[in-house]
Amino acid sequence: MAHETTTRTEGSAVAELLLAQIRDIPDYPEPGILFKDITPLLNDASALRSSVEEMAAPYRGTAVDHVLGLEARGFIFGAPIALELGAGFVPARKLGKLPAETIEQSYDLEYGTAAVEIHSDAITPGSRVLIVDDVLATGGTGRAAVDLVRRAGGTVVGFSVLMELGALRGREKMPDVEPHVLLSV
Repeated sequence: MAHETTTRTEGSAVAELLLAQIRDIPDYPEPGILFKDITPLLNDASALRSSVEEMAAPYRGTAVDHVLGLEARGFIFGAPIALELGAGFVPARKLGKLPAETIEQSYDLEYGTAAVEIHSDAITPGSRVLIVDDVLATGGTGRAAVDLVRRAGGTVVGFSVLMELGALRGREKMPDVEPHVLLSV
C-alpha cells in the first residue's frame, strides 16, 4: 500500500519498500506541520524487519555493549537492534518515568527546555553505546542522548535513525557524531 510522501532516497530496493509504508499527515500535530507517520511501516513485518536490519547493519562487527533508544519510537527500533547486535537495551525516557535513581540531560526546545534520563546504573564507564531513534529532526534529543552517554562514562559508537528531516538541520547539533540515516526527507 503506497502512501504519498515527499521523501527522497538513494533509490535502493529497501528504501523503496520503506517509503511505500510512510504516509504524510498534513497539519499534525499543529497547522503547518507535515507529519511523517511510520505506523504503516511498523504494521508491515517485512518493512519493519528491513528497517531494523538496515539500521543495525553498519554496527555489525563493532563492539556494542548497549543500544540506547530514545522515547518513544526509538524503543520500537532500539530493542530489536540490540538483539541483532547482541547488546543490552537502555531506554532513555522523559523525566519522572523511570523508577530507580537516574541521571538526566536537558536540551533546548523552541519555547523552553526538556530533558531525557536513564537509570544511573544503565551505562557503566567504558561501555560502547549505539543511540537509536526513529527521526533526526532538530537534533535536540540526539544531542542530549550523546551528552548523557558521555556523562555516564560511555562511548558513543554511532547514532542510527530511520529518517532525517534535513531541512531542520539536526545533524548540525551533533558535529562529533555521524548519523546513519536510512531515509532523508
